Amino acid sequence: MANIKSAIKRVNTSEKRRAQNAAFKSDLRTAIKTFNTKAEQKDVDGAKQAFLLATKKIDKAANKGIIHKNAANRQKSRLQVTLNEVTA
Repeated sequence: MANIKSAIKRVNTSEKRRAQNAAFKSDLRTAIKTFNTKAEQKDVDGAKQAFLLATKKIDKAANKGIIHKNAANRQKSRLQVTLNEVTA
């Protein structure tokens, strides 16, 4: 454990951020899984709503630096391909 006051503060800050990022990532994964289940069930309207929510969460994660912007674009692209297959 750190002895210096600023190092102790950094440890606390890092732990808070780690917890927030983990919660946000978990929520993001849940949104993507929800979309995938709607798409597998061929629920077009539900899939569209879930797609909008998932892309919103992906963009927010990319803006916050939780995931890389290229990874975010790749995930959104894959979700869009899946949505196009469901709606076709």
